[in-house]
Amino acid sequence: MYNYKRRKSSVAKAGNVEIGGDNPIRIQSMCNTNTNDTEASAAQARRIADAGGELVRLTTQGVKEASNMANIKKALLADGCYVPLVADVHFNPKAAFEAATTCDKVRINPGNFVDAARTFRKLEFTDEEYALELEKIRAKFVPFLNICKENGTCVRLGVNHGSLSDRIMSRYGDTPAGMVESVMEFLRIAREEDFDNIVISVKASNVTVMVATVRLLVEAMDAEDMHFPLHLGVTEAGDGEDGRIKSAVGIGTLLADGIGDTIRVSLSEDPENEIPLAIKLRDYIASRSGHDPIPVPDHVLPGKPRDHAVPFNSIRHSSPVTQSQTQSVVDFPVMDVDFTLQPDWHYVSTSMQPKLFDDELPIVLTTSSDNRPGAIKSWIDRFVAMGGKNPVIVMMGFLTTDLETLQIEAAADFGPLLLDGYASGIGIVASEKFSKEEVKSVALGILQAARLRISKTEYIACPGCGRTLFDLQKTLAEVKANTAHLKGLKIGVMGCIVNGPGEMADADYGYVGAGPGRVSIYKGKELVKKNIPASEALPALLALIESDRK
Repeated sequence: MYNYKRRKSSVAKAGNVEIGGDNPIRIQSMCNTNTNDTEASAAQARRIADAGGELVRLTTQGVKEASNMANIKKALLADGCYVPLVADVHFNPKAAFEAATTCDKVRINPGNFVDAARTFRKLEFTDEEYALELEKIRAKFVPFLNICKENGTCVRLGVNHGSLSDRIMSRYGDTPAGMVESVMEFLRIAREEDFDNIVISVKASNVTVMVATVRLLVEAMDAEDMHFPLHLGVTEAGDGEDGRIKSAVGIGTLLADGIGDTIRVSLSEDPENEIPLAIKLRDYIASRSGHDPIPVPDHVLPGKPRDHAVPFNSIRHSSPVTQSQTQSVVDFPVMDVDFTLQPDWHYVSTSMQPKLFDDELPIVLTTSSDNRPGAIKSWIDRFVAMGGKNPVIVMMGFLTTDLETLQIEAAADFGPLLLDGYASGIGIVASEKFSKEEVKSVALGILQAARLRISKTEYIACPGCGRTLFDLQKTLAEVKANTAHLKGLKIGVMGCIVNGPGEMADADYGYVGAGPGRVSIYKGKELVKKNIPASEALPALLALIESDRK
């Protein structure tokens, strides 16, 4: 929790790439080409590999696509590219069986490998009925594992929030516990069959759900003496600044825990754009290795440290400040306006021993540790354990002059603190190259990703793949242009039915590909307009939102 150290996992192998153990954290992405188009798919896979991607995934919605993965691999090998190929399978065990013979790794979703597509109906299962459903899983899953054994194929069990089966939903609801149990059911069968070439992912577009679920999964595996490597990602993160910050908050928080053996940053952009971002994030967290030891508190009070503090909005400010002091500070979510630093506040560093103050004025906390989240958590925990109640503003400086790097580093440093309740305010001190508004936008983006302060529209947008049924990037840009003023609204823009409506689980409205040139419009999980022409879809979405606003 305080001193950075990677979790020790078992090792899985996909082609020539080992995942987990002492191996580097692997970087991957996914093609958005038609998997039956060998030339286009191989060309994009090469671009991903040339950018630094170590695994490339393609959608295999049917046996035909799974079979063509062999031709894509052949084309890559002929060009001297040995990047392992991963098949992405939903709803179709036959495609998984075929892919296991042609690919280095096969991703299946426990939520739909055997269970039927979600109906979003409340179902009740008796214990006997539930046990019978588990036997159905075994009957399909064991033959798949046998094919993977014969071919040396790696398996990824990939659960996504919102794509749990009705059976799991009946017992657990759409919760982290349900996502974890969905994976554990398959892992127990795999262990009984002595199959351990497995990587696991549990993802969500909601960063808080994603982080909580992965942590819960690690606990569940440890309890059953399982230590499989983990793939990390925030699904449907979107594009631009929002996509980068959401991904860095979620993935960065877990990497800071030492969790994660392979990562993908899912952007609604060209897939090769994901790779440099993922590398920056991985390397930034890895740079904490070997940092000076951070004191481990003797005692930690239950609950989040922020819960023990005096409410920040109860504090009054009167002293004047200069403009330079206000450039990059953003307030805690209970406040309506940005705070300004005051001369009579307490300015301390994590290198100083915590002490109690005889007032309730805010503490402005900085650190020079190479592991900034760990040092700040340690100081605040020790302060709270002493009985300290002053709200803490965490201030961090960043030397970069590249905006994307600032987004990644700030999100990775503040994410673990905000998600775990360690700050009542945040401040980013950045290069003069950045405007006040640019720095403030980064800070607000971090707070929104952590679900602590909502300041703008949120877009839950998939990165696109061979299933995508319209120009995703163009459509997302058009939706943003027409809805960016709707603060607090969550809008899903999903390429196909696999990613919607289930995986845009908490969106208020959804724009979902239904067929070539066709789109369905959702309100929450309710289908409002089905299979309408794409030319009518955006006006229909806007009319629905406007009607609800009235």
